Amino acid sequence: MADESGSEQRMGDADALMWSIEKDPMLRSTITSVLVFEGPIDHDRLTDKVERASRAISRLRQRVMANTFSIAPPRWEIDPNFDLRYHLRFVAASGAGTMSDVLAIASPEAMSSFDLARPLWQMLVVDGMADGKSAVVVKLHHTITDGIGGVKLGMQLFDLEESPPADPGPVPEAPPVHVMSQWERVLDAWNHEQRQGLELATRLVPLTVGGLTHLVFAPTEALRRAREVTGSLGRLLAPANRPLSPVMTGRSLSVDLDTLSIPLADAKAAAKAAGGRLNDFFMAAVMGGLRRYHDEHGVAPESLRMGMPISLRQAGGGGKAGTEGAGGNQFVPTRFLVPLQIDDPAERMRVLHDLVASQRAEPALGLVDAVSLVTRRLPKAAQIGVLGGLLRTVDVITSNVPGVPIPLYLAGAKLEAQYPFGPRSGAAVNVTLLSYLDGLFIGVNSDPAAVPDQATFMACLRDGFDEVLKVA
Repeated sequence: MADESGSEQRMGDADALMWSIEKDPMLRSTITSVLVFEGPIDHDRLTDKVERASRAISRLRQRVMANTFSIAPPRWEIDPNFDLRYHLRFVAASGAGTMSDVLAIASPEAMSSFDLARPLWQMLVVDGMADGKSAVVVKLHHTITDGIGGVKLGMQLFDLEESPPADPGPVPEAPPVHVMSQWERVLDAWNHEQRQGLELATRLVPLTVGGLTHLVFAPTEALRRAREVTGSLGRLLAPANRPLSPVMTGRSLSVDLDTLSIPLADAKAAAKAAGGRLNDFFMAAVMGGLRRYHDEHGVAPESLRMGMPISLRQAGGGGKAGTEGAGGNQFVPTRFLVPLQIDDPAERMRVLHDLVASQRAEPALGLVDAVSLVTRRLPKAAQIGVLGGLLRTVDVITSNVPGVPIPLYLAGAKLEAQYPFGPRSGAAVNVTLLSYLDGLFIGVNSDPAAVPDQATFMACLRDGFDEVLKVA
């Protein structure tokens, strides 16, 4: 069921599962971004913009309401005490106002949990950086949206010119507030479960009938397909006892943030020289850096376990059935083994290209919603035990988010760079890439318990990117 802005009033099963397993704080799904601007940001203009956006996009004013005694997913409900001053704050840069000083401000933001009585996002404007620059640290919960959706949400705030028309028009009406009674919540949850059961039956009956028909008239093909799906599901949910890295084994609640930037044209040239794409370049560079890091520690594992979200959003902005707009998550999480000991960076790109293509073709990806529906109904301890066991054995998460190829402005300041820091959710490291204009901006979120020597790790990662750039 959707509200007037197209936002679902209840979480989907996969998002509800993501929300539920955060009972273990190590599995938090917090997305953090650091945006750097060439000049100062006008506080009054920005406050007006964010206020307008919060009225146009109801998710920005909604809090999560769960019912302990209900099996229905949590609801998104308008916060009756919404106060923009909590979500949008202004601070002065510390130290010399360098990027490192901004990351020192962003790191505790990324580590801290959300106030669950409020909407799950915050913006922190950092004034007074070196060379007259400023920065904005954005923090939001993954249940609000995924990386691509986050880019779309950001476009509600950005201008396409430095000085847009002075009169933006009347401020939209704030979304109506209704705090449900306990009886209303019980009834609403009951109706939701009935609708979901009917929808599930509507989807399963044709599949069951079709499957039985196929089994009768083409039994060999039907059994082959069943084996494929079962094998694919087994690979997707394969249990693991520990990370494959003998070095990056520790896990904690702390984060270390760092950044890299790469010219987009150079990266594309390297990928093209190997007959690949930008994502092949990115993954090959990350794996090259990880190989060097393990070499520094005197170990050489054959493979590492990688987590990677596969987006279901279509080029025209759509996604899987029933999802619209920028909000919500439209991706499937995957985890698979990636070879580490490939010397030739061009060959590494080709191998990783084929490996990712095989992941995108896994038949079980279409069953993720059904698996989430079943898993969400398990006791929370079982959810955390099963999924936490899978997530903590991931060595590295990589994510490639396409950004905007045109200049953007925020309250009078031109955007210079934007660094995304994806959630680790139990992994040792998350490396996320976001493109903007003619650059690639890479955010590295590492666990100091797994990577205590961050400077060494970043040097190895830079060498990994330099190595793949030389392919061109």
